[in-house]
Amino acid sequence: MALSCLAGMVAPAQADSMFGAIDPLNTNKKVSPAPNLKWEPAKPLPAVVAPSPVQELPGAAPQRLPELTEFALRNNPKTRQAWFAARAAAAGVGIEVADLLPQITYNYTSTRVQTFSATSGAVVPWQTRYGPAVSLSYVLLDFGTRVSQIEAAEYKLLAANLAQNRTLQDVVFQVEQAYYQLLGFEALVRTNEQSLQNNRTALEAAEKRRESGLATVADVYRAETAVAQAQLNLTKSKGDFEKARGQLATAVGLPINGTLKVQTLQGPPQTREITESMNDLLERAKLNRPDLVAAEAQARAARATASAAAKAGLPTITVNGSAGHTMFADGRPLVPTYNLTLSLNVPIFNGFRDTYTIRQAEANAAQAQATRDALFRQTELDVWQAYYDLQTAAGGIGSTEAQVKSAGQTSQATLARYQAGFGSILDLITAQQDESNARVQRIQSYLDWFTALARLNFSIGVNDILAATDNKK
Repeated sequence: MALSCLAGMVAPAQADSMFGAIDPLNTNKKVSPAPNLKWEPAKPLPAVVAPSPVQELPGAAPQRLPELTEFALRNNPKTRQAWFAARAAAAGVGIEVADLLPQITYNYTSTRVQTFSATSGAVVPWQTRYGPAVSLSYVLLDFGTRVSQIEAAEYKLLAANLAQNRTLQDVVFQVEQAYYQLLGFEALVRTNEQSLQNNRTALEAAEKRRESGLATVADVYRAETAVAQAQLNLTKSKGDFEKARGQLATAVGLPINGTLKVQTLQGPPQTREITESMNDLLERAKLNRPDLVAAEAQARAARATASAAAKAGLPTITVNGSAGHTMFADGRPLVPTYNLTLSLNVPIFNGFRDTYTIRQAEANAAQAQATRDALFRQTELDVWQAYYDLQTAAGGIGSTEAQVKSAGQTSQATLARYQAGFGSILDLITAQQDESNARVQRIQSYLDWFTALARLNFSIGVNDILAATDNKK
């Protein structure tokens, strides 16, 4: 009987919740009743506040990259996020420095008590006491715990300031990438429009040759297929262009549907050789990458925190003092009160808390150092890859320019021969496709060069590596 009653008590508890059935504050009603059921709010959810309105781009003229970059640094939310994080870290330094100062407290008390005599047992009448008091507490010696905590806070502030600098570089890099990608898709739209026009010209030529009996209906079908494919490519490139424009608007800090016009690319990029060696570039990256220096600051902050944790278990000497007046409601004269205490606090045992706090701090310091080392190696790899990507892209620009010129001449010659009654529609379509592919490859070579240059600047932590190269000449 007892076992059956116990089973009846346990079963509902298991069915109610794995955390038990006791819920005196009714917190279970604040979550979904079961894992498979959607949570329904008991009151309306808070409305999502739209970002603060940003200023409009100056003028209606197409924007250049420097103008967009400057605008992005003022309006991208990431820059504000990093700046406020740095301000919070600066306040953290103030919090730690405040521990070096004495703590002064003012209080005013009013007490009404009724006691009895410990010797006679007679009841003492009610007494009302009140009065102000000022107390002071100051740590005279803690063997460097506060100094280590301040050092850790200052390194964290340094890391936050450097993180803000890196965020600014990151925003610049994002704007550059989105800007050049938008220019690439814009050029691709123009190329696909030209390709569509060429295919339509081929279709007209095929129809005229069929009317004169010099071509078959298969030639017309092939030409129509090429026109349809060119139309599809144009539609796709227009969609990619709109997506790239939205990405640039987001990087700049504008609403996704805002008006944004950029200046089109005028001719091939002015490539210049980087005269600095790879070792020089790597050394510059060590000095200019804010995130790499910030990782070093984080590692030093973690070591200072570990030092503070190791000193937390040492004795402390504290002085406490207070001064006040006690007044009585029955008209008795006030009584001044003074107190001065010098305390020596020696931690003996706190359940091994200090042991594991020190162990945790040392592990965090080692982790921060490993994070710094990993970022250091990644920085070397970023510079290495971007440098050779830039060299490769610069060499490909001249090749694609020659390829476009040759393919264009071949396409025009093939079209003239076909219109004159020579050659096949397949030769014409192939020549036009070769010309279109060459133009696309030229656009890609431009985009590869600009993107590689932006990546090299970002990996080194500079604004313009080519400008620095020119200044050294």
